[in-house]
Amino acid sequence: MTKKGLLWVWALSASLWCSAQQPAEQYPLGAYEELTDTKPHDGEAVWNKMQRPTALAWGSVDVRYPKLSIPEGTRKGSTRMTAWKGERVHAQAVLWTRQALKNVRVEVSELKNGRSVIPASAVKTNFVRYVMTDELNKDGKGGCGNRPDKTQWDSSLVADVLDIAQELDIRERCSQPIWLSVWVPADVQAGTYQSRLTVSAEGMEPMSLPFEVKVVNRTLPAPQDWKFNLDLWQNPYAVARYYQVPLWSKEHFDAMRPIMKMLADAGQKAITASIMHKPWNGQTEDHFDSMVTRIRKLDGSWEFGYAVFDKWVEFMTEDIGLQGLISCYTMIPWALHFDYYDEATNRVLFVDAKPGDAAYAEYWGTFLKDFARHLREKGWFERTAISMDERPMEAMREAIKVVRAADPEFKITLAGNYHPEIESDLFYYCIPLGQKFPADVKKAREARGQVSTYYTCCVEAFPNTFTFSRPAEAVWTMLHAVAEGYDGYLRWSFNSWTADPLRDSRFRAWAAGDTYSVYPGPRSSIRFERMMEGVQECEKVRILREEFTRKGGKGKLARLEKLLSRFTLEALPEGRLHPEADVAALHDWLGRQ
Repeated sequence: MTKKGLLWVWALSASLWCSAQQPAEQYPLGAYEELTDTKPHDGEAVWNKMQRPTALAWGSVDVRYPKLSIPEGTRKGSTRMTAWKGERVHAQAVLWTRQALKNVRVEVSELKNGRSVIPASAVKTNFVRYVMTDELNKDGKGGCGNRPDKTQWDSSLVADVLDIAQELDIRERCSQPIWLSVWVPADVQAGTYQSRLTVSAEGMEPMSLPFEVKVVNRTLPAPQDWKFNLDLWQNPYAVARYYQVPLWSKEHFDAMRPIMKMLADAGQKAITASIMHKPWNGQTEDHFDSMVTRIRKLDGSWEFGYAVFDKWVEFMTEDIGLQGLISCYTMIPWALHFDYYDEATNRVLFVDAKPGDAAYAEYWGTFLKDFARHLREKGWFERTAISMDERPMEAMREAIKVVRAADPEFKITLAGNYHPEIESDLFYYCIPLGQKFPADVKKAREARGQVSTYYTCCVEAFPNTFTFSRPAEAVWTMLHAVAEGYDGYLRWSFNSWTADPLRDSRFRAWAAGDTYSVYPGPRSSIRFERMMEGVQECEKVRILREEFTRKGGKGKLARLEKLLSRFTLEALPEGRLHPEADVAALHDWLGRQ
């Protein structure tokens, strides 16, 4: 019988699960159980053909290996990664077994090149865990739209979560990917460093795989010094809910610290701040609330409080190290419904007004004048922006008038469609994938010191970072920015977690994984690691472009631009089929310069 003929449908039996079934904890942070995959997979007859009960081999970082089938395309022997000094590089191994394994552990020793050493502390290994995902819309053209009934969408388990567990039990007839990361020290000598990845378990002879990292004689700056403008919106409210801690308490900040450090280590620049109640109308599992208070006094005057805003900005600046823009959302929410506390009635009331209305100008103008005063006192005015997203041009024009009347020096940002009529007013302008700044406009913006970036969201079928997207798409997305001459990239969701994010990335609106890139714990993901890899590649491109231009290296510069042309929309018809090859080709070339 063929292998396909031996595929079974996954049974709902605990004896087949890859880890012991326990009652599901609502908000797990440590050990947890994955959901059950009901998709067809290799049956017992296929697994029994294994020559040995357990196998270990190198896989590819471009593949999400299925949990219940024998992995394909793996290889024995050594694997090589090429890195600049200061760069993080990745590899993926796969362990698969037809018998249950207890207390599986992974160890990696220091990497050696003669007397030169990359310490074991620079190496991380993670068990890759599985999360439930779904699919694109039925027409295959994107992932936007409500999905209230999960049964209407094809769902399956996919490998994405990089677990923090040091040990893991693995059931029989399961594959277990292992993610390997090496953050090469910036002061290490160039050369080829060797080590081994070793897997052990109770009653099993340890197995190991050799690997090496070729360190070239170039240095990548530290993440805080990268020029690429990465802007992934943070959601502190999701952390408070999932970690079950009071908002803005010490426990809340303690929970957020390692999560936001992951973001800083990926080169993040901007801080996301909410200056009104539900700026996005509560579209996520945990809506954003206002970080400022507005009180209408008995005499009709206004009083504003900034305690939460200050704590958040100080934390993200001083603890996390984000020194970039403080993006304050938003003067034009999805619902034009603006809250304040009214002393006369001892109630929270709302102003319903649209841009252009006198009530709108009074509500926002009064606040912005006081906000500007406060920001100047804190020394934050120059790095603060009043930010909007995906709003109509006429509404933007009216909002810009209010901002300019309050303080003409305020920075204003928009993530939305390109409108030449307001372009010059926007310090930071982020347009959707597929739109472009005219060449003369982009040059003028650069001369004025303005920031021009692009974004993706649920609209794009490709490239994207859904949990079912191919890992290489995350790298492609970053490289598209430098290929088109943008200053960086924005995505609206770093950690707007679903109700059960470790087990189920599906959401009531949009394709699975759209609302977050990392997991509670904190746990990184294949998607996030590859995105960070893409940002690193962008920095390397920037460094080499500047060097080749300065030294007159026209041939090398032309070759670099040719490789980058594979990351344009014009190259998508072919590149969509093979983004992994384009990513690998550029990485290899950058490592040879």
